[in-house]
Amino acid sequence: MRVWLVIMMTVVVTAGCAAAPAEVGGGANPVGTARPATTPGGPRTVAEGLSAPWAIAFAEGGDALVTERDSARLLRVTAAGRVTSLGEVEGVEPDGEGGLMGVAVRGEQVFLYYTAASDNRIVRYRLSGETLSDRKVIVEGIPKGGIHNGGRLAFGPDGFLYATTGETGESRLAQDRDSLAGKILRMTTDGAPAPGNPFGSLVHSYGHRNVQGLAWDASGRLYASEFGANSFDEVNLIKAGGNYGWPEVEGVGDDSRYVDPIVTWSTSEASPSGMAYAEGSLWVGALRGERLWQVPLDADGSAGRPAARLQGEHGRLRAVTLAPDGSLWVGTSNKDGRGDARQGDDRIMSVPVG
Repeated sequence: MRVWLVIMMTVVVTAGCAAAPAEVGGGANPVGTARPATTPGGPRTVAEGLSAPWAIAFAEGGDALVTERDSARLLRVTAAGRVTSLGEVEGVEPDGEGGLMGVAVRGEQVFLYYTAASDNRIVRYRLSGETLSDRKVIVEGIPKGGIHNGGRLAFGPDGFLYATTGETGESRLAQDRDSLAGKILRMTTDGAPAPGNPFGSLVHSYGHRNVQGLAWDASGRLYASEFGANSFDEVNLIKAGGNYGWPEVEGVGDDSRYVDPIVTWSTSEASPSGMAYAEGSLWVGALRGERLWQVPLDADGSAGRPAARLQGEHGRLRAVTLAPDGSLWVGTSNKDGRGDARQGDDRIMSVPVG
């Protein structure tokens, strides 16, 4: 692997200020001028006693569906904090970073990304009350791995379903456009390649190591958060057909063959996972970094200086989703085998940002 020249900008501030320690790609990726338009309020615990919640998606009626990676349970969580289990999802075989991961909702249809015995799959259900029915696997054969296993699902403003996949520790797969590993996928609700996909397959972009978050801004631009290896974690502005460089580049490469990230952090500050857009900023949960990163965006989609929120207060943060009331729902991941569980963990918190 080659790590190309990166110009580092480091800002040191005291806790609670508007800016925070961040390493942002310079040179070919100058820092934008955007500043946070808002600061978050204090978090309120919605639900606690969960086990490694991985993803949150809101269903019609305002309740959230929450996946637990290792238990394979799909939970329903109300705004008042009532938690009920919709059952363990069939076929899930948790392994390392795999298990029951992404969830997305479209009307009565629920889509789940999970690790099976031999691969990762995307399955569709019909949700009626507390009952899941009409199970149909719509994508299978996504390479699985104990590490770099991807797993995020989200519907874009274009109405298509997007999925993120990791390269499973086999870095060469990220550059192989015939492999589903190390990619962002774009599909119909039946699992077919979406019309207009750049290669006529499910692949929307490639050259990814392990994308963990997806979010669209008010102009419909897609952003993705991605784990680096030893040097740089990233936020990328995703272009259809774009090659994001892994394993040839980690961070900014200044190489016309690859798309540079709009934000980089040192890996100790981030391990960026779930991501949402609200109030002019991307909000990115950090696992190893144990904070919520706020990344303000300029009108052209470039990123201003990130600001650290909730730093060191709640441990590892993985799930970040915009709730119907305009707050962020943020899930901790302190019981995933890599964190230090605290009383009440794991929890889902509501964080006001408006």
